[in-house]
Amino acid sequence: MRRERSAAVQATVEAGWEPVRSLVVWVPDWPIIALTRDGIDPPDPGLPIAVFEKGMVLACSAAARAEGVRRGQRRRDAQARCPQLLVADADPVRDQRVFAPLIAQLEDVAPGVQLLHPGLCALKARGPARYYGGEAAAATVLTGILSEAGIADVRAGVADGPFTAEQAARVGTRRDRPLRVVPAGESATFLAPLPVTVLDHDVVDLFARLGVQTLGQVAALPVDRLVERFGVRGARLHALSAGADSQPVTPRTPPPELHREVAFEPPLELAEQVAFGTRVAAEEFITGLGAVDLVCTELRVVVTGERGERSSRVWLHPGAFDASGVVDRVRWQLAEQTLRSGVAQVRLEPERVDAAAHHARALFGGGPDEKVHHALSRVQAMLGHRAVVTPVVGGGRWLQERQVLVPWGDRVETADRSRPWPGSIPDPLPSTVFAEPVPVAVVDDDGDMVAVDARGEPTAAPSALVAGGSTRAVQSWAGPWPIVERTWDAVRARQAHRFQVVDVHQTAWLLVCEAGVWHVEGRYD
Repeated sequence: MRRERSAAVQATVEAGWEPVRSLVVWVPDWPIIALTRDGIDPPDPGLPIAVFEKGMVLACSAAARAEGVRRGQRRRDAQARCPQLLVADADPVRDQRVFAPLIAQLEDVAPGVQLLHPGLCALKARGPARYYGGEAAAATVLTGILSEAGIADVRAGVADGPFTAEQAARVGTRRDRPLRVVPAGESATFLAPLPVTVLDHDVVDLFARLGVQTLGQVAALPVDRLVERFGVRGARLHALSAGADSQPVTPRTPPPELHREVAFEPPLELAEQVAFGTRVAAEEFITGLGAVDLVCTELRVVVTGERGERSSRVWLHPGAFDASGVVDRVRWQLAEQTLRSGVAQVRLEPERVDAAAHHARALFGGGPDEKVHHALSRVQAMLGHRAVVTPVVGGGRWLQERQVLVPWGDRVETADRSRPWPGSIPDPLPSTVFAEPVPVAVVDDDGDMVAVDARGEPTAAPSALVAGGSTRAVQSWAGPWPIVERTWDAVRARQAHRFQVVDVHQTAWLLVCEAGVWHVEGRYD
């Protein structure tokens, strides 16, 4: 079998492939690390934590693994093994955002880094090895950079090609031995005993059914048979298994430095002081975006306290941010998310940008929309973020909770509204919703109070509405429609019935009967 693998590699070399030494740096459990390094109050990395994607464990902390949680487990199985497990959803944007500064630090000492995915990057080993005095020395320097950034477990692999180097980092290392260097020409030998699951390909199950369990067995198959069965990707799988990875390391083009940071020494306690100290950085931030013909439509403000606590929030803008708008967001964030110590640093990051041409001013003025936005923004800047709000319809069963007031400029979330909400009133909704329930009495022809019995039926037909000393005869009515909420919670449980009533003045009302007590929820004007 070893002669066959060598022949496969030799055939690939004759076809024009030459091994390129690659260096891969890998951070295990990166989704967990990103979660514990992001946000104003991140969880303790020493706790049992698991990140889930599509109901399966994507990554878990060391404490969770000690309780029996493993990658690929179902959520209920993981929680059964570890009832105190902290659960979080996968967030590729968060993983990328937290890893981006680390990539920049690696590029400072070894340019030409390719980001494979958050937590894993590769680069050609020749340049760093010549500069630092060897492949092992170069890998040690790169892992040391991430260790100094607070990453406790960093591993590296060096081999012929990025695939073999990645497997060397993932499979050939331990926490106490974080580096594995596969000598040149021995990639096939190193890969041979590895399972076919490391290929991370949809043909892995087919290989298992055929009895092909290791990469060595894949490399021993005739390449023509694999090409006949799988096409071009069959040749690619054969080359990977034989240690003849022809995929080159493609260095990324570092994005322009669009973010700005300002540090305060000594730390500042007052929000106005921080806002004033951020003005220059805000102007440089907007100017830097303009230099590359961009504008910022979503801004991330990260405030770091003297004790290391962080406040991170994404701010939206109906148009595009200017310098004064950026300063206002910093002030508002400090007012809403108070840190436990003085502010030591403020970082401004463009979360989403757009072409400046899409936000150019009109030749003869901006029209009424721009004037309205300018006026509301000025009022908001003077009175605060939540001083100017716009009403939108949200989700919920009760009309009062469906009225959502969104601060001017923030995104309107429609996810809650699209949910089923059984028991809610369908469109059209009452145009007048009372902030406080208006008490009313619903009586029958004999003047007795109408109620709803245990079967959900009215005890009598509503005949009149009595409210504030006035009586209105009921012309028509419909209902009841039950609402049952949170039966599992004795404190928050709620059970009521709705009625629609039209009086003799042709005014339609939405009434609620709860525990025998009536009130008006809304009016159809």
